[in-house]
Formats: sequence, C-alpha cells, structure tokens
Amino acid sequence: MKMLSISKTLAAATVALGIVAAGNAAAQEQTIRVGTVSGPDAEVWQVVQKVAKKNGLNVKVVEFNDYVQPNAALDAGDLDANSFQHQPYLDSQIKQRGYKMTSVGYTYISPLGIYSKNLKSSKDLPQGAKVAVPNDPSNENRALLLLAAQGAIKLKPGVGTNGVNATPLDVAENPKKLKIVELDAAQLARALPDVAAAVINTNYALAAGLQPTKDAIALEDIHSPYANIIVVRTQDKDKPWVKKLVAAYQSEEVRQFMKAQYKGAMVPSF
Repeated sequence: MKMLSISKTLAAATVALGIVAAGNAAAQEQTIRVGTVSGPDAEVWQVVQKVAKKNGLNVKVVEFNDYVQPNAALDAGDLDANSFQHQPYLDSQIKQRGYKMTSVGYTYISPLGIYSKNLKSSKDLPQGAKVAVPNDPSNENRALLLLAAQGAIKLKPGVGTNGVNATPLDVAENPKKLKIVELDAAQLARALPDVAAAVINTNYALAAGLQPTKDAIALEDIHSPYANIIVVRTQDKDKPWVKKLVAAYQSEEVRQFMKAQYKGAMVPSF
C-alpha cells in the first residue's frame, strides 16, 4: 500500500512539473506585432513567422493597404516593428512627422534595372546614346543614381541622396554625351526598340516579360538606399527580440522562398 501511495505521489509531482515547465515555456515565448502591406510582403512574413517560432518569438503580422498607417501605428505603440519601406521613405516620414524610428535590418529590394535590346553591358553604351528613364521624381532619381553607379554619368555633389532628388539638370559629367529621355514609367519597356537602353522598375519589367536577374544589363545593388528595411522605435533597437526578429527574416528559409516564389521581383538584401 505504501509503494502504491509513493507511486501516486511521484506521478502527481511529475504532472505538476510538466505544468510548470509548460507555463515557463509559454512565459518565455514573446509576441511581437509587425506591420506590413498586403501581398508579397505579407506572404514572406508568413515564412518569417515559422522561423521565429523556433526561437521562441511569436510574430503576429498586421496587414495594411497603404504606406502611411504602418509608421503611424508603430509610433503610437500599436506595433512593435514594421517592414514595408526603404530608407529614403523612412527619412522623409521622420522629417515630416518627427517619428523616432530606426532601421535594424535589410529585407529585400525590387531592383530597378537597365535593360537593352542590343547591349550586353551598361559599359557598352555608345556615344550620344538615348537612355530612357522614369519621369516621376523618386524613380528618376533612382535611375540617375543607377547610371551614376555604372559610371555612365556623374551627378552634382549633394543631389540624389539626403532627400534631394536628382534630375537630368543635375548631371555634372556625361562623358558619352548620353541623351536622357524622360518617359512615363509604364511606357519604358515599350520604348526599348527606340532607345539604346531604358531604366525600368521591376513590376513593369516583369509585365513586359523581362526577368531582372536574367535580362537586365545592370541592377541596383542589393544594399541600395532603396532596399526595404525592418524598422522599430529607436528606444527598442537594442532589445533582444529585435535581434531574433531580424535573424528570422534574414534566414536561409526566407531567402530560398523569395528566390523560388518571386523569381527576381524581390531580391534578398541580406
């Protein structure tokens, strides 16, 4: 009878320890609210959720349909982080609204590319060649920065970065006397037969049957200022969960998912 009583006591103690352990595990798992935009960004975050879960971080994804609310929600404390924007956009939001926010890691870039029907490299642009670029301020700036990065042109000091958009009037050096043709971004792919090269946004390149990683003769660097980022409130940037969150995004699982799913439309920047 005593042996039976001891066995029951041990069994009860084991159950109790199991409950305590489960409770401790639940307590150790932290829930982080991350804002992003619906579509591919949200799809990627579903993969991030699974990776983060393995390391005790529960990621709750909150989807938005515009680019204004995610920063407002982060500033208000309704989110712990967001992931939808590049650094120039964040900088403009901080300047306009006084947000205290900090980038903590790269995610991906939808790279702007230089495309051509006849050329194999941006170095092959001939003298006096026509190069088409988007005519909206932000994308024209990106296009001119890309041409400058390729050595085709040189911009005046202080333009193209720090919120100052470059235009063709800001070209300081143009050794090949390239003729910059400004067109609506949606028309650039159609203009390829009429120009030596065109700088085209990824969405319009894909719509025209062009694959950025295969067909572009030059692409934005993956760490371009226009690579997307994970953002947190500045006061939170050194918290342990931030490191876990960034590591979950910058994992091999996420890298492979992007490559397989988006085929160059989203290129990992990590």
